[in-house]
Amino acid sequence: MHDLDARLTRCFSSVFPDLTPEQIRKASLESIRGWDSLTAVTLLAVVQEEFGVQIDLPDFSELVSYEAIHNYIRSHNGVS
Repeated sequence: MHDLDARLTRCFSSVFPDLTPEQIRKASLESIRGWDSLTAVTLLAVVQEEFGVQIDLPDFSELVSYEAIHNYIRSHNGVS
């Protein structure tokens, strides 16, 4: 697992502790019952802390899956 994947998986795991790594990599707003606005803000705060990236408020509404957050971090932070 690449560094970005491992770190992002840990972020998700801290917010959604009952998910397996495989479930996390497929996670989205639609697939995770507990993913609501509060957990979304919490998750993105954890991600910002972990990766040292500032996520702009307008981008929050687009970051509704593991894949979307992964791509955002990669494009805004150069982490691979």
